Amino acid sequence: MSMDRRGFLVSAAGAAAGLALLPETLPAAVRPSAGPVNLAIIGCGRQGRRLGIELIDKLGEGARVAAVCDLEERLARNLAGRARDAQVFTSYKELLDKAKDVQAVIVATPTHLHKAVALDSVAAGKHVYCEAPLAHTPEECAEIARAARGASTVFAVGCEGRSNPIYQLARTFYKTDAVRDSVSVYAQDHAKTTWGRPGDWWLDPATSIGLPGEKGVQQFDVAHWYRGSYPKEVEARGSIRLHQDGREVPDTVRATLRWADGVELHYDATIANSFGGRHETFFNTNAAIKLAWTHGWMFKEPDSPQLGFEVYANRQQFHNDEGITLIADATKLAAQGKLKEGVGLPNLSHYYALNDFLAAVSTGRAPACTASEGARATMVAIRVNEAVKKGGTLTFDQAALTGV
Repeated sequence: MSMDRRGFLVSAAGAAAGLALLPETLPAAVRPSAGPVNLAIIGCGRQGRRLGIELIDKLGEGARVAAVCDLEERLARNLAGRARDAQVFTSYKELLDKAKDVQAVIVATPTHLHKAVALDSVAAGKHVYCEAPLAHTPEECAEIARAARGASTVFAVGCEGRSNPIYQLARTFYKTDAVRDSVSVYAQDHAKTTWGRPGDWWLDPATSIGLPGEKGVQQFDVAHWYRGSYPKEVEARGSIRLHQDGREVPDTVRATLRWADGVELHYDATIANSFGGRHETFFNTNAAIKLAWTHGWMFKEPDSPQLGFEVYANRQQFHNDEGITLIADATKLAAQGKLKEGVGLPNLSHYYALNDFLAAVSTGRAPACTASEGARATMVAIRVNEAVKKGGTLTFDQAALTGV
């Protein structure tokens, strides 16, 4: 039966139930009733400082940085300078022994040092937030996951997509006929940088798990979360396109991850060029969803069914394609005529991951990314890096992935 424009608008106005798929609000910063969670940051390099500043400057009512630790005392003192009354340590074991008021630990050391810090922190009865990737080897991942499952405390892994409001919103569409059947997935991470000098842990083949391990883990986890399963094999290659300085770890990699149902994830990462940045696109028969960490869009196919909310949607033009912007709290903003003000998240993804961890600590619920899911994403990333080094195709151990 045909419907004129007025009839469609009336129907759409009554079909706000379609908009009920959207989160009603962005997650508010956690304010525990028992007071802020006392945290220790172990590892005060680039990532530890990034997380520490977020905790101090934006999540201060939910968390207090009570202690910091780094083998380089200078780095620890630099971060402690931003946190009032934070104790400074150069030994994490001494911190766990002496900083009695610390309830939770942020593990932000180099990846190959995660295992000891994480396991000792769990044994000490601390809640743990461990940066992704979880560990340096599949065996270490499995060991950490086992320890976390046996603990009464919260263990979260920093796979940030799972706590990202836009990614959560987009996944609600992904699970409906709004996008329908999977065609393929594309993920890229382009950011021109040096990654340090040969000999630094990122560039040392003995300690580095390469671009797939250190960066791709975030995007592989998003694909696992959306698809609800793990790939069966990977074909990969890597090369050095820019940094001809004696390094052995590739600065550019390409990989194809294949699922049992034939869907492929095409992964492209480089530190030799920045064009396009970091994003993922899920191609489906009714629509494509493009996610870029602080922004997201849905591109509907002309023959896909109308769901009702489209009349309210904010849209952006991408060459010949028109994207519906995925906006948290869209119902309220639409009613106020302020949809464009809601385009893009006000904070970066690690803010929401840390906030989710604090909420889990305060309530006792499971975090957005558990140790087991973090282990699976890391094990996949490590295997992709092995395929890069081999320059060929490798399979994934499904029993090992589902067993952690």
